[in-house]
Amino acid sequence: MAGNQMQWNFDAPSGTFKSHAMSRKLYMTALENSVVMDHVVPVDGYGKKKGETVTLTRLSAVAEPSSIDLVEGVRIPEDFMAITTTSITVGEIGRALPYTSLDEDLSWFDLGNQVQAALEEQMRLGLDTKFAGIFKTCKLKYIPTGEASATIDTDGTASTAASANMNVWHLGNLYDTMYDTYLIPPLQSGDYVGIFRHLALRGIMNDPNWEEWKKYTDPSAKFNSEVGRMERIRLVDTNHAAAFGKIGTGSVLGEGVVFGRDSVVMATALDPELMAKPGADDFGRNKAVSWYGILNGGVVWDTANAGQTRIVHVASS
Repeated sequence: MAGNQMQWNFDAPSGTFKSHAMSRKLYMTALENSVVMDHVVPVDGYGKKKGETVTLTRLSAVAEPSSIDLVEGVRIPEDFMAITTTSITVGEIGRALPYTSLDEDLSWFDLGNQVQAALEEQMRLGLDTKFAGIFKTCKLKYIPTGEASATIDTDGTASTAASANMNVWHLGNLYDTMYDTYLIPPLQSGDYVGIFRHLALRGIMNDPNWEEWKKYTDPSAKFNSEVGRMERIRLVDTNHAAAFGKIGTGSVLGEGVVFGRDSVVMATALDPELMAKPGADDFGRNKAVSWYGILNGGVVWDTANAGQTRIVHVASS
């Protein structure tokens, strides 16, 4: 047909046709959001050529005396500060994507750039999952068992199946538990941070108490689907399923962590970076791009002791 810009070839003996014309737009798979790494603090003074292990020194609080009054002629009593340490051992992390010069030569798109972009996104999500797992190694486990009831485990293992989702009552109970029972210091802003799978925040937003509160303090919150800050907990939403799951009986609960100051730190000997495969194989026909780094993270206080623990994992058995 005159003016026909498509070239059709037989793809199978049965006569199925295919067109080799390709859209000039490249469509990428939607990715989950990552938020955990924004709340990880680097270890000062550690880096390349510093060995594979870094030691963190921790100072325990000085006990409050029963009385601070002095008696004339009696020496001032002396108190002691306990010094303990923990360590982080770094390791290699990374992945690679191979492609060929034929892929590159026949593709309309700049394949090398697309491979790099895909690896950057993979690295972002992989680090998010790794450090979410580190947060979740904390000893305190908070398990919602009803709309106004919860179980708290202190041995690092959730012993009970969660049977309820998050709501305003649980936010208040978490704050009371962290601030008044376990003496967890908030961040410099004066708030705690809670990172939750979106299901948990939906449970809070569906609570009439949340709607009533936001009706006066932030009328646009419901429209924008923003939970924001409540009970001195700044809530962060994520849909990253590998980092935080839907857990509990019937997957009722959106998993999350709530934490204060000095919670998780990262030791980095080599920041993750993209690198091309040097000396491409087979006269340049086989190529690859990778991301690679040397790092690890750890919980600063791996304990459930009041005044030391820093993280609560909202969990389920």
